[in-house]
Amino acid sequence: MSRSKALQYYILIRLLLAPLMLSTITTVVFLLLRATPGDPVDAILGPRAPASAKEALRSQLGLDSSLLQQYLDYMGNLLQFDLGTSLTSRGQSVWEIILDYFPATVELAVFSLLVALTIGVSVGAMSASHPNTVWDTVGRLFGIITYSVPAFWAGMVFQLIFAVQLGWFPLGTRFPVSMTPPPEFTGLYTFDSLLSGNGEQFLTAVYYLCLPCLTLGLLLSGIFERIVRVNLRQTLQADYVEAARARGIPEKRILIAHALKNALIPVITVLGLTLAALLGGAILTEVTFSWPGLANRLYEAITVRDYPTVQGIVVFFAAIVAIASIGIDILNAYVDPRIRY
Repeated sequence: MSRSKALQYYILIRLLLAPLMLSTITTVVFLLLRATPGDPVDAILGPRAPASAKEALRSQLGLDSSLLQQYLDYMGNLLQFDLGTSLTSRGQSVWEIILDYFPATVELAVFSLLVALTIGVSVGAMSASHPNTVWDTVGRLFGIITYSVPAFWAGMVFQLIFAVQLGWFPLGTRFPVSMTPPPEFTGLYTFDSLLSGNGEQFLTAVYYLCLPCLTLGLLLSGIFERIVRVNLRQTLQADYVEAARARGIPEKRILIAHALKNALIPVITVLGLTLAALLGGAILTEVTFSWPGLANRLYEAITVRDYPTVQGIVVFFAAIVAIASIGIDILNAYVDPRIRY
């Protein structure tokens, strides 16, 4: 089987397995939500509401049906791309919630990833190009510490130091209440302010992004540092690098033009999956910094047992991870011709 045919077959299998993965995740989340203590009716009306009002609301929300019937109804709606209606947001659909809150999560994830790439690749390249030196030791310690520190703890410490004690950055939120947010074109305040030509709004949006992005990006940079250091060290010992040295090519040019480019190939895989994980797993960071993103909204929905919102957001995040995984596999196949499927 040729490489192109093998790749097409692999992609087809992944595309066929994606709906199965999504349905499995949906089923698990559906059952876990209903197995945990708590009643969404109590969260909406309060525990002291009359029993008749509770029963009427439960019937209105379809929670009086059997578990199997609720599951079949939800899966039927999901096949029509209907994620349902929130139980606690006054009839707002889950799609409307996603469209309202997802841009803030995207903005936080993208800028955090840029910070992580810049720091991680720089420290990893420095460590690999100076093996068995102080720089190498510092790079290793940096990778271990940033990879192991909990995000919520680092967020609270950074807020205490840089926001409370030093007053360099604002404490939580996405934009000051005293200023009018930029016109909503994409929902990303930095891009919307640029599109509207308002420099003050752009600088304010970046200013409020700085602390959460630096915190999350610094913690993620350890992943890229370790990958770049290991792969770059192996690449620097390859035969073509030795041949370049024998031809008298400067070491700096060898590092940047030859070795680093090839060492960054594995980063592509991690980059896509990390971005997908960031979009769906930045709950602790968003909660710590009071960032009004979709992950924070998911946390709020879990606390009040808002079944449709939790299920819809989880399915949405799972779809992003599945699409990113398939896209990264295809990109890797074209970037690295050594890959076979």
